[in-house]
Amino acid sequence: MATVFQWSGKTTRGVIESGEITAATKEEVAAQLRRKNITPTLITEKKAGKKLFGGFGEGKVGDKDIVVFTRQFSTMIDAGLPLVQALDILSTQVENKTLAKVLGEIKENVEAGSTYADALKKHPRVFSELYANMVAAGEAGGILDTILNRLAAYIEKAMKLKKKVKGAMVYPVVVSTVAVAAIAIIMIFVVPTFEKMFAQLGGTLPLPTQMIIGMSKFLAGMGGILTGGAIVGFVVAIKQFRRTEKGTHITDKILLKLPIFGVLLNKVAVAKFTRTLGTLVSSGVPILDGLEITAKTSGNKVIEYAMMDVRKQVTGGKTLADPLTKVKVFPPMVTHMISVGESTGALDTMLNKIADFYDDEVDAAVNALTSMMEPMLMVFLGGSVGFIVVAMYLPIFKLITLIK
Repeated sequence: MATVFQWSGKTTRGVIESGEITAATKEEVAAQLRRKNITPTLITEKKAGKKLFGGFGEGKVGDKDIVVFTRQFSTMIDAGLPLVQALDILSTQVENKTLAKVLGEIKENVEAGSTYADALKKHPRVFSELYANMVAAGEAGGILDTILNRLAAYIEKAMKLKKKVKGAMVYPVVVSTVAVAAIAIIMIFVVPTFEKMFAQLGGTLPLPTQMIIGMSKFLAGMGGILTGGAIVGFVVAIKQFRRTEKGTHITDKILLKLPIFGVLLNKVAVAKFTRTLGTLVSSGVPILDGLEITAKTSGNKVIEYAMMDVRKQVTGGKTLADPLTKVKVFPPMVTHMISVGESTGALDTMLNKIADFYDDEVDAAVNALTSMMEPMLMVFLGGSVGFIVVAMYLPIFKLITLIK
């Protein structure tokens, strides 16, 4: 699990610098600092402070806030405004108070001689590593305004993709919750009324009726509390398990192999990987750095491990397509198109084309999932309620037959 570490260290010129880095271990932080020619003197885990009424922590800055700021900042840079002046104006204009505070600190760092990218890296909870590295490439190439526009477009597309996935999950969760709540109300409050009536009639009840009454007694008594506790305990256990790196890897692997959701998650992973790497490569970020950033921002441990393995083989002199084919994480079509992109010298264009294609595929998968889940949930709800109703009316039908 990634943690925020605070560090301080000396540059090759003997200047003391400090900041924050998000990483899995202290060793990883030290390795990142050495790559920047900084000798670390202190690395400590940042403690999360208590926040009153939601607080004003850096985690409260949303993607939409970043997109709006990035587009405005790009326009100002394109118009010829100095970096510090643009940051000063935006720090007083942005609606999000946390972002305003962060921009003020970034402005002070830039005024003190830091590059804009290095100033961004001191706020990893607001500006991701991908964002900071693309800005660094833009500063080095003198095309910061162009890079900022690409960043804004990338974040918007990433938000759209996230929204699609959330939309696919919301419908089945809501319907399932309503179905379970409806069945629980019937079992706990309605069935006991029928049970009292049947007790007065006497005789032997049909087997389905006995089953429903037994379940009703179980849920109305300690059974309901035990069931609720078991569900809560299972959810908490899964969350705790996912806090470990091994646990996250195992659960991510299972999710990718699920019959219905797995297909959707695979397509989302392809779209995110190709979009991220394509944006980085087209912005001038070196392929090895791009692969490392893509791995860390993938959101899935299976993809992350595969990308780091690919990066290791690319470092050894292999093409990108060859190790991608061997890890067998992405479909053959994707690796083939990447191979064509490498051979024609248009890797970034090919990656963005794959991303556009898989964005449409995610749309189709979401629609297919919704279409599939709707009848399944209706059958579950209708079948469950129907069985309860029939089971409750069987003794009444039997009584009417005896009377006749």
